[in-house]
Amino acid sequence: MPILYTTKASATGGRAGRAVSENGVLDVTLTVPKELGGDGATGTNPEQLFAAGYSACFLGALKFVAGQQKVKIPEETTVSAKVGIGPREDGTGFGIEVALTVNIPGLDRETAEKLAAAAHIVCPYSHAMRTSTEVPVTVS
Repeated sequence: MPILYTTKASATGGRAGRAVSENGVLDVTLTVPKELGGDGATGTNPEQLFAAGYSACFLGALKFVAGQQKVKIPEETTVSAKVGIGPREDGTGFGIEVALTVNIPGLDRETAEKLAAAAHIVCPYSHAMRTSTEVPVTVS
C-alpha cells in the first residue's frame, strides 16, 4: 500500500513514564491506573491514548463515508471508544477489547447504522483490529 503519512512517537519508562511524538506536539506523562496496580497519579495511559486515537480516526472515517453518500452529519457528532485491558486466556500476556459508540444527533437510526458500518470498513484502526495486522519489531 502506498503510505501517505508517517509519524513516530517514543516512550520511556513504560507505563509509568513519558511518551513524546517526533514533533513534540504530543508530550504526555504516563501513569499506571489503580486497577493495574498503579498509585493513581495524574497522567494518561496507553489505553486512553488508543481510545482517543481510535475514536478520532473512526469519526474521520464516518465523515468521509457520509461525504461520499451525500449525507450531512452535524458538528456535534461524537464517537467514543471504550478500551479494556486484561490477561489473555492463554496466560501469555495481555489483550485489549474495544467497543465504539457513535452518536449522530438528528440523523435517523437506519442511516446512522449504515454510515457506522461503512466507516468500520474504511477506518484503519478498525481494519487493524479486524485483521490482526502484522507489526514488525526491530531491535536497534
